[in-house]
Amino acid sequence: MASFSIYRCVFLVFLIIVSFLQVSMGGKYSCKPEECPSRCAYRCSAASAKERCLDTCNDCCLKCLEVPPGTWGHKDLTPCYNSLKTKKGQPKCP
Repeated sequence: MASFSIYRCVFLVFLIIVSFLQVSMGGKYSCKPEECPSRCAYRCSAASAKERCLDTCNDCCLKCLEVPPGTWGHKDLTPCYNSLKTKKGQPKCP
């Protein structure tokens, strides 16, 4: 019974380490802070309110260091970017 608990603890530590490495290494759409303006310029290229889109996209990018691919949608591929909400609970990031 004791060996089962040890294996369980080792497994939990392993999961914690793996999740930390995934966060620190970034996902497929992660970027450096200096890449945010160019990524957001493309993201907002089809927006009707470009300035507002660029402002919020850059804010979101600097907080999350990721921008979804394309000019619209695909936010499910960037968990942090997708999780940011306004005070009213609406999606913040374009």
